[in-house]
Amino acid sequence: MAPSKGFCGGGERSCKKVVETINKPSEPFCSGVLRALGDFTGDMRPWGDWIWGIRLIDYILRGVAQVMFVNNSLSGLLILGGLFLQNPWWALNGLLGTTISTVSAIALRDAVSAGLHGYNGTLVGILMSVFSAKGDWYLWLFVPNVFLCTLCPVVSSALSAITTKWDVPIFTLPFNILICLHIAATGATHPFFSQVCWETNSGRRNTSWHNTDLHAVFLSVPVGVGQVFGCDNPWTGGVILLALLLCSPTICFHAILGSAAGLALATPHTDVYSGLWGYNSVLSCIAIGGVFYALTWQTHILALTCAFFCAYASSATSKLMSVLSLPACTWPFCLSTLIFLLLSSERPALRRLPLAAVSYPEENRRYLRRLKKRMVSPHMCPSCFLSAV
Repeated sequence: MAPSKGFCGGGERSCKKVVETINKPSEPFCSGVLRALGDFTGDMRPWGDWIWGIRLIDYILRGVAQVMFVNNSLSGLLILGGLFLQNPWWALNGLLGTTISTVSAIALRDAVSAGLHGYNGTLVGILMSVFSAKGDWYLWLFVPNVFLCTLCPVVSSALSAITTKWDVPIFTLPFNILICLHIAATGATHPFFSQVCWETNSGRRNTSWHNTDLHAVFLSVPVGVGQVFGCDNPWTGGVILLALLLCSPTICFHAILGSAAGLALATPHTDVYSGLWGYNSVLSCIAIGGVFYALTWQTHILALTCAFFCAYASSATSKLMSVLSLPACTWPFCLSTLIFLLLSSERPALRRLPLAAVSYPEENRRYLRRLKKRMVSPHMCPSCFLSAV
């Protein structure tokens, strides 16, 4: 009987391959866990490459998250859950608005995968139901919701033709334009789509600080974050902060700072408690603090300055818009952030990123470091490096 060649049955060479495979050092458990968690943080880029069957759902969830400058579908799912926690009717209108806006943008084939044509539809759908005087579950509201959200990509494309000349984003300008047109056209007396009445708070004064509810002031920080979506539930704001933390701790941190900056003005305490003075500052602080600028201590100070400036702009805009019976929406955020993005500086730390290179803050810092390593060389003059950054 011939001697057996062993369990591998392929000779000595095959046995060596099996032994090498068995003896190959495995990946440390902690490294594998961290790598798996990395697939769910940041912009979740690996997921967008293989989830082709449910790609539309991925686009919609990213569109919801892009309201907070987050390109992460899991963060969008958390935010959507927080919206349902606040009011299912509002959340349903926001989801419908995101879907309609995204689907209508597919024909334009412009930044659909990143959710950049969905977030304005999200805000239009939610705020249309928030401002409606008909209350919840008024199904006729779907008609203007679908119509205006279909127009979101059209208005976005038109505005992009202007803003791309300065390499700046359109932010929420389409939402502001469309929602103000809807409210101004319908008003408080429309038989089908009446709106809530808007009045100025200039005649209201603060009571003594001794009567201030410190617990409500503390809760106004997450409430201010939730007010970006028109929500005044602190639990909704907490869920949104958790969604931001999942994608980028830097975005979450600057959202908290921006909401707190909105408390700087001596406004009526009821408005402070409701978070109405913080949501514009939240968006401004996030945009400047690491999204469109690579985060440095200089841009961090710039983000805080922009947040305080936005708080003043919010106070002025709300008084001016109330004369026209219109809400301030996010006009103060757009105005303040565009001003701070268009400033000119020769300092490399205050040079904003090219719009095509913008990602989440941690990735932006890595991009800037790679750019510096590639551009800094003995044969390159400082002015060339500044223009490249």
